[in-house]
Amino acid sequence: MQHKTVLLSEAVDGLRVSKNDIVVDATFGCGGHAKEIIGKLGKKGCYIGIDTDATAFNQVKLGEVIPRIHLVNDNFKNVSTILDSLNIRQVNAILADLGWRMEQFADTDKGFSFKSDGPLYMTFGDPKNYDFTAEDIINDWDEHVIADILFGYAEERFARRIAKGIVTARKVKRITSTFELVKIVENSLPKIALNKKIHPATKTFQGLRIAVNDELRVLEQFIKDGFSRLAKGGNMAIITFHSIEDRIVKLSFRELVKAGLGELKNKKPITSSEEELKANPRARSAKLRIIKKF
Repeated sequence: MQHKTVLLSEAVDGLRVSKNDIVVDATFGCGGHAKEIIGKLGKKGCYIGIDTDATAFNQVKLGEVIPRIHLVNDNFKNVSTILDSLNIRQVNAILADLGWRMEQFADTDKGFSFKSDGPLYMTFGDPKNYDFTAEDIINDWDEHVIADILFGYAEERFARRIAKGIVTARKVKRITSTFELVKIVENSLPKIALNKKIHPATKTFQGLRIAVNDELRVLEQFIKDGFSRLAKGGNMAIITFHSIEDRIVKLSFRELVKAGLGELKNKKPITSSEEELKANPRARSAKLRIIKKF
């Protein structure tokens, strides 16, 4: 399945990019936003694309490029360090699309998908560079901590039942594959939870992925540091795909507005048009929020 960039024109248009601007694309992904942004920049402009997954840069051809381009394999929480390394003090626009590349789901070596069997890593980057993986959490962490992760990071209603099922199963043998975890989740849930439209393991995988990659604290740090590097009049745009992320963005932006540091471009988040939803149902959960710096 080919990846479709969500809210493409809405996000790029919201950045108000001029030809001489310096723009940070904090989540390069499939390069969809990158091509649009680069197309708006001139010879004196600068595009900085960041992605934790180095393979993202290998699969995208940017074509004829005019501005300066920097592709950086790093976590966007390190945006300030990245800009320092490039001798850049301020930027004019920052974009972060917190969605997924379809290729990441297709890569069975990462263990993100519950539809294919693979190791339980769930790391955006190389597992060797992480303090722990999803396998470590479900095999070594306390039952109540696992339950808290599933409920707090994914709002899983049956978090305690699933955590108990995991702990019971790991007493028999170490849980090492995605399909093993899926089976445990399915066996832990009541029948009513198995008959819903979404896969029964969706929230469990989401919660573990967020914990492994420390996504929520990373997002908070990125907003704080990224906004501090915006020039006066610069825009920061963030696309989220679930309520927990959106809540962090909404509250962070609200605090910046209260402090008199910026203004919201739209009171309510921007969502996909009916036309986009017909072409890409995945876009239904996407929300775009934009803040302009004073």
